[in-house]
Amino acid sequence: MRLAVIDCGTNTFHLLVVDRMSDGTFTQVYRQRQYVRLGQEGLDTIGAAPFQRGVECIAFFSKIMNDLGVEAHRAFGTEALRRASNGPDFVEAVHSATGVEIQLISGDEEARLIHLGVKQAVPFLEGKTLIMDIGGGSVEFIIASKEEVHWAQSFPVGVQVLFSRFHKSDPMSDAEMAAVHQHLDEVLAPLLDILQRHQVPLLTGASGSFEVVEDMLVRQKDNPLYSTVSTEDFYKIHEKIVTASLDQRLLIPGLPPERVELIVVAFVLMDYIIRKASIRQIVTSAYAMKEGMLLEMGV
Repeated sequence: MRLAVIDCGTNTFHLLVVDRMSDGTFTQVYRQRQYVRLGQEGLDTIGAAPFQRGVECIAFFSKIMNDLGVEAHRAFGTEALRRASNGPDFVEAVHSATGVEIQLISGDEEARLIHLGVKQAVPFLEGKTLIMDIGGGSVEFIIASKEEVHWAQSFPVGVQVLFSRFHKSDPMSDAEMAAVHQHLDEVLAPLLDILQRHQVPLLTGASGSFEVVEDMLVRQKDNPLYSTVSTEDFYKIHEKIVTASLDQRLLIPGLPPERVELIVVAFVLMDYIIRKASIRQIVTSAYAMKEGMLLEMGV
């Protein structure tokens, strides 16, 4: 059976098409992402241009699904659509234009699906890992072991949120970075509290920001579904990223042009979590929420 999932994120819209095999496994048929930047003009209201880009993107995805003979699909909306006053208008506009019905899901549901996706790709070793999915509007954190999820929560500190509020200088100033840290101390207090009770030497990243770390540091992947780097290696590129101007970041090998604007606050956020959780290794997972969605569609 041919299935598809559409993930309507704050920055990026994703389409994943797979064939479900008779043994319950999936074979990827098609994968596409578009940087819609739905929250570019603010998260309280979707601006006219991002609104139109979003509708056009779903229309494009809908055509692809039709061309590929998709038999069943699901579409999910996350923080930008949950928060924007005209989020319901966007959902209705997409449905009217394409027939695609976008289901808004909670941050907690995002976290659950992310864990479901990640554990299909990453082998859970002894002990616990901190799973982190950096979105544009929110960031999901999950503390999990091989057997269970111990804690999970979503926080409104996505990269578009942090960028819009704090990244005013180019390069970002020390004062702005300090303001980000102070903000994270306040908003992420429940996470910081739970980290006192759970040792998580591994940070498993499930987002495009972690793909940048992988692309810049991993020369050859031993497994196509995940890679591992040390935090020492992360800091070899961290300083280069956060101290660079926009023009300088455009010239950094391995850094996609569409990520150069928001990557600084993403790296500031990663650095904050690495230090607070005493992380020793970073694992980048190829699977995240979309794969979790597909697994449940296949049940």
